Amino acid sequence: MWVLYPKLLIYLDKIRKNASAVVSRCEARGISVAGVTKGLCGHPSVAQVMLEAGCKWVADSRLKNIQLMREAGVKGPFMLLRIPMACEIDCAVDLASVTLVSTVEAIELLERSCAVKRKSHGVIVMVDVGDLREGILPCEVESVGKSLKRCRWVAPLGVGTNVGCYGGVLPSPDNIGELVQVGHDLEGLLGCKLELFSGGSTSSLKLLEKEELPEEVNQLRVGEAILLGRDVTHGQLIPYLCQDTMLFEAQVIEVRSKPSAPKGELGADAFGNAPKWVDRGVRRRAIIAAGRQDVRPEGLFPTEKGIFVIGASSDHLLLDVEEAAVPVRWGDILSFYMDYGCMLAAATSQYVEKVIEE
Repeated sequence: MWVLYPKLLIYLDKIRKNASAVVSRCEARGISVAGVTKGLCGHPSVAQVMLEAGCKWVADSRLKNIQLMREAGVKGPFMLLRIPMACEIDCAVDLASVTLVSTVEAIELLERSCAVKRKSHGVIVMVDVGDLREGILPCEVESVGKSLKRCRWVAPLGVGTNVGCYGGVLPSPDNIGELVQVGHDLEGLLGCKLELFSGGSTSSLKLLEKEELPEEVNQLRVGEAILLGRDVTHGQLIPYLCQDTMLFEAQVIEVRSKPSAPKGELGADAFGNAPKWVDRGVRRRAIIAAGRQDVRPEGLFPTEKGIFVIGASSDHLLLDVEEAAVPVRWGDILSFYMDYGCMLAAATSQYVEKVIEE
């Protein structure tokens, strides 16, 4: 049996602890949690741990991931996080219980598909409160309400919003309050109460801790906090969660002393960037067999002191090991903690072995 690197080691016990801690804090304030699995490409073992820890939903942005989890025996229920393409409406109805929507067109196609299949399907209307990704604007609530009122098979479960992922807008009582107001307006148009006010993702946990979430918010969609114990939008490690939930491991394929700055006429690198170099003299450097096709090097944090990431090409990741606490040698296995973007890349790469550690 070959032993292959690079590897993504996933520690289920730590993820379980994080999920339980998040669920406990949310439930204490009447908030349910949808565990978001997209960061690990819908890994069934991770989804199952989230459900066992008390998450009420498994949420993912890719229908292929949901299909993978269902085929592996994960019961769900499943929420499709990304608003659906027209070509995947039928698939969404088959695989998910709830879909996020932001257009009348999507609602109408879902209704048509559900009518043919004679199957009900829930939707959460996404509202853009300033991050400028998906979602209706407050002025559009009437047209969406009219569309939903015509539906027999599509059930309006609630409203939701997303902040931080695109525009970097932080959640606040004011912008989450805008979501709540749109929800109330939609209730007025539909003549019924909405079940869910989905008030964001990991970044909204800070409002929860400060007791600044509007009381109507009763659901959060949480991935990064559970998977990594981090909140990238606020630039913080969440103190009551584990950060050692995963490790990226790769093998050293070269070690030697070299100048710290290239020589010769400089152009762009393989990715069209123009690197800036600081000449620190001759330094001990190591190369590991992983690159941008496997990870996001900016999000790697070596577990050993004195090792620093310099940069990467598609297949090689360069490290400064001059000050390594333990001398780095050819053939060594080095390990790294990761941020969300790095984890996402490693989980997606077919070249990275995924290893579940119980």
